Amino acid sequence: MLTLRRRLVFTPPQYLRRYNSSSVTVESLQALFKQPSSRFYLAPGEKGPSDAEFPLPTNDSGLKAAAFEQEGHSQRQKAEQHALSHGFDPLSFWEQRICWGDLDSFQHLNNVRYGKFRFIESGRMKYFEELAKSLAPERARKMLEGRGKSIILKGISVNFKHPVVYPDTLLISHKAHSLESTRFHLSISMYSHAQEAVVATSESICVWYDYDALKKCDAPGDLSAILHERVKLGEATKQSMSMQ
Repeated sequence: MLTLRRRLVFTPPQYLRRYNSSSVTVESLQALFKQPSSRFYLAPGEKGPSDAEFPLPTNDSGLKAAAFEQEGHSQRQKAEQHALSHGFDPLSFWEQRICWGDLDSFQHLNNVRYGKFRFIESGRMKYFEELAKSLAPERARKMLEGRGKSIILKGISVNFKHPVVYPDTLLISHKAHSLESTRFHLSISMYSHAQEAVVATSESICVWYDYDALKKCDAPGDLSAILHERVKLGEATKQSMSMQ
């Protein structure tokens, strides 16, 4: 069998090619910065030698980074204001950054990613975790671990409005409504920072479920009271913002 082997050869930069590579050491390079006749000489107060191959960095990168951060903050504010104005609960706000690997062969965000299984699920669990903070620690732990009386997803539907591409960030928001003795509904909004628009909406049905008895149950009083309070707060915020 014929085996081909590639020999890796290091090619030094142009400005080091005048020196014998076998004699170049860390100490010899450091000495060049102290020799006034060397092109690498650094006089007191100087930042460093300029070189066409390696120009000195400017402050532009820092300014661009600050501008990018400010733009991101502005986009986040617009997304949150839109959600609040439509009655969505700020406790549920979940920002989902789009990765290149989230795209499919049609060059847009794969629907499974932000449809039924991934992004909405992350937002829903974030919402439930926030609601659980109003419970006693042991009660909250049981709720989130599926022990005792908690919540189970019965059904979900998604309406895709616009394709999402990389790069982008989605604000995923939830709000509860149609609270009944054994179930409640969740409306979900997915708002694109890049498009400054809602790119998908969703409706979920959640059932109160006794994980110990493995059957549907009536809403536990503590969680039911919390949800009713969040619904009232969302409607009040929506009404207040509509009058501004």
